[in-house]
Amino acid sequence: MPYSIALAGKGGTGKTTLAGMLIKFLVMKEKTPILAVDADSNANLNEVLGLEVADTLGNAREEMKKGNIPVGMTKDVFISMKFEHAIVEAEKYDLIVMGRPEGTGCYCAANSLLVGFLERLTNNYSYIVMDNEAGMEHISRLTTNNVDVLLIASDTSRRGILAAVRINKLAKDLNIGVGKSWLVINQTKEPPSALALNMIKDEDLEIIGTIPEDNTIYEYDLMGRPTIEIPEDNKAVKAAFKIFDKIVE
Repeated sequence: MPYSIALAGKGGTGKTTLAGMLIKFLVMKEKTPILAVDADSNANLNEVLGLEVADTLGNAREEMKKGNIPVGMTKDVFISMKFEHAIVEAEKYDLIVMGRPEGTGCYCAANSLLVGFLERLTNNYSYIVMDNEAGMEHISRLTTNNVDVLLIASDTSRRGILAAVRINKLAKDLNIGVGKSWLVINQTKEPPSALALNMIKDEDLEIIGTIPEDNTIYEYDLMGRPTIEIPEDNKAVKAAFKIFDKIVE
C-alpha cells in the first residue's frame, strides 16, 4: 500500500505550495514513484509543479452523466479512457486533477467507477500527496480512504488557526482513517502567540513545525514560475524539508 499524505487548510495559507515542496522533497529522497492528487475545486497544483492539465475526473463524471459516451463503448471503458487521459506524467511523479461536476444531480454511478480506477492506480505508487480544499469530503468520496498523515496548513491569524482546528475535527468525524494529524504554521514573521498556542493545545492538535515568510515564493508565483523549482537552500524550503523529515517513512 502507498504511504499517503494529505494537505488541507484555509485558502491563502500556502497548502498547495507546501504540497509542491513535499513532492520536491520526496523526489530528492528517491521516494518514488509519487502520485500527486489535486482534490481542490480551485485546482492549481499543476501550476506549482509546472505541468499542463488536459482533462479532469470531474469532466469525466460530467460527460458520463450527460450520456456523452461513444456508441458501442461501455461506461467502464469510457471512464477508463478518460481516466488515462487525465493523468499527467512527469519524470518521477504523476498528477491527476479531480475537478468537480458543473451541474446538479446524482453522480453516484460515475463516482463509483472512478473510485475503482483510483484504487487500482494508487497501488502503482510508493507515495500519494493529496492537496485538498478546506472541507475533507473529497478524501472520503474519491480518494484513498486511509490517510497516513494529514498536514493542516495555517498562517498565524486567528481565523487560520480556527479553520485548522475545524478541519482537524472534521477529519476525525469522517470515516477516512487518518493515521496522524499535524499542524504546520506557514508564512510566519514571528513565533506563534501564546493565544494561538493555547487554542491549538485546547483542541489536541500538535504543531509539527513552522515555515517562515519568504519573498521568493511570492516572486515565483507572481512571475508564473513553478514554485517546485525554488532552490533547496531557500529558508522556507529548508524549514519545510525539516518538517517532512519527521513524517516521511
